[in-house]
Amino acid sequence: MEFETIALEIAGGVARLTFNRPDRLNSFTVQMHDEVSRALEAISKSGARVLILTGAGRGFCAGQDLNDRAVAPGGSVDLGESLEKRYNPLIRRLVTLEMPVVCAVNGVAAGAGANIALACDIVLAAKSAKFIQSFANIGLIPDSGGTWTLPRVAGQARALGLALTGEPLSAERAEAWGLIWKCVDDDRLMEEANALAVKFAAAPTKGLATTKKLMRESATRTLDAQLDIERDAQSALGRTNDYREGVAAFVEKRKPTFTGS
Repeated sequence: MEFETIALEIAGGVARLTFNRPDRLNSFTVQMHDEVSRALEAISKSGARVLILTGAGRGFCAGQDLNDRAVAPGGSVDLGESLEKRYNPLIRRLVTLEMPVVCAVNGVAAGAGANIALACDIVLAAKSAKFIQSFANIGLIPDSGGTWTLPRVAGQARALGLALTGEPLSAERAEAWGLIWKCVDDDRLMEEANALAVKFAAAPTKGLATTKKLMRESATRTLDAQLDIERDAQSALGRTNDYREGVAAFVEKRKPTFTGS
């Protein structure tokens, strides 16, 4: 597939999607949204078993490219329409993709870019990276799931502090606060991300995808309801080839060969 604003590689069960507008800190345009949507559709049909999401250059993603809106002075634009057509489908796609999504935040992640990163399953960040809820600076709310994600991962006090002040949050503090999985040295970021991707590409994919689904949906259920869901999921997973292979490998004291089926 031909792309101008992103790069896509798929090999060895690993898909790597790179935001590729480094001169604009990989901020989103309508074209970039369309290309990311097409790439995610291709990834879901490719047989890939893990996705790495990262950015080119010195930034991960600075959110919306305001120059792409071409709003005349004194004019207005329906930002809700942009969310409904582009950002919300992107967030929904990332959280429901039936494979682990590893985000490698290589630099600044601001506005929607920060919340796109936080929507991924496992977030690694270079020590130089920063997360900025920059919406407050232009009179907006944290969108792309920000008002949902931040209170749940950081707690209400920290979420409100980040959202109302727009102060940058360092990668090291983001790790300490539990917003991300791990902060790593800049020169080790992609090494760590690739190692995780290789691990997941060889793992029992259905089990990982079901774990992701159940954890993400658990906040909307009671414990009793979740116990029933776990029962049904475990019943289905117990019939998979990967479960049989995992048990056989354990009994035979060998390394399992999972196929994702």
